[in-house]
Amino acid sequence: MKSENTGTIRFPRLETLVTQQGLIMKGIWSLRDTAQLFPTRLPGKHVSVRTIQSWIRDGKLVPRDLPGRGRFLSEDLEAFLQDSRRRSDDNKQGR
Repeated sequence: MKSENTGTIRFPRLETLVTQQGLIMKGIWSLRDTAQLFPTRLPGKHVSVRTIQSWIRDGKLVPRDLPGRGRFLSEDLEAFLQDSRRRSDDNKQGR
């Protein structure tokens, strides 16, 4: 989301992913919204809600107790994206 006053990007990784997936930037994200952000290797497909639930269970993605179906703020997803790295990067570091 661009700040109206400064024109700066607040969530660069998330905004890039939103743009690539042809979605609209939101402030609060449900499990389903979040699943739609992450593409699979199959064209036009995205990860399932169960995958997002698995990431929560494994502690990779931490949900909030928000009203309604919202579980994540944009800042939560940006932090998740910042903390993630490709498996090949881990392998290069001997992990």
